[in-house]
Amino acid sequence: MNYQWYPGHMTKAMRMMQENIQWIDLIIELVDARVPLGSRNPDIDTLGKGKARIILLNKADLADAAANQAWMDFYRQKGFHVLEVNARSGQGVNRINSLVQEACRDKIERDRKRGIVNRPMRAMVVGIPNVGKSTFINSLAGKACTKTGNKPGVTKGKQWIRLNKNLELLDTPGVLWPKFEDQSTGMMLAFIGSVNDDILISEELAVDFISFVRDRYGSLLQERYGLETMEGPAGMLEEIARRKCLIKKGGEPDIGRASKLLIEDFRGGKLGRMTLEWPGEDRNEGK
Repeated sequence: MNYQWYPGHMTKAMRMMQENIQWIDLIIELVDARVPLGSRNPDIDTLGKGKARIILLNKADLADAAANQAWMDFYRQKGFHVLEVNARSGQGVNRINSLVQEACRDKIERDRKRGIVNRPMRAMVVGIPNVGKSTFINSLAGKACTKTGNKPGVTKGKQWIRLNKNLELLDTPGVLWPKFEDQSTGMMLAFIGSVNDDILISEELAVDFISFVRDRYGSLLQERYGLETMEGPAGMLEEIARRKCLIKKGGEPDIGRASKLLIEDFRGGKLGRMTLEWPGEDRNEGK
């Protein structure tokens, strides 16, 4: 299956971000902790050149704990300020304000020398679809400031939010980039729900998912679904259908329903903590 998705509104959203970057002191970039490199839009580094940078590993509770630490070290070595968060539960969110002050220390000092004090830092919150930007902002604000949803494309336009005397946020729509040069990146983004499910074939997505994770996390699949064998992704998917009593009339396993169940279980963390890419793997070299 070809994994590509770039609806027209994303071009407009990126243009809006480029127009507003001049007012921004800091970029807070959310990534999905299960895909910490693949869920970064490479255009953000160009957009944020010369700005203070924070990377938040969101949904850290769904990712492999050892991988979270490895990615924290990876990004810190590249000069980013990094933090694990779970925007839905609020884990780590209370550390954001102090991290912003740390990341913007040079800017704050330059302002002080010019006689500018107590000016709130302006941060642009960015990320690809469905990484949890709106949930994060609502958690940080302690109230519902933005719309949230479990599918990509909920945030359509920009929105300024004054959090406190020290910080203002610019919420932006989730934006991908025009073409995935590496199809494995597109595939992983489809797994985590950052690509519109309506353009995907759920059975093929599920087979690709099993193929991708079974060597590293096969035991989690066996434990979740009571699988007796690991003989091929298609066979495993059929066994999942039978184990979950997803049967069509006539006794055939309902592969379509089993496929959707598998992907939903992964996205919801019901399979256990999984990370789909690790620092040092061949596809990450040099990035």
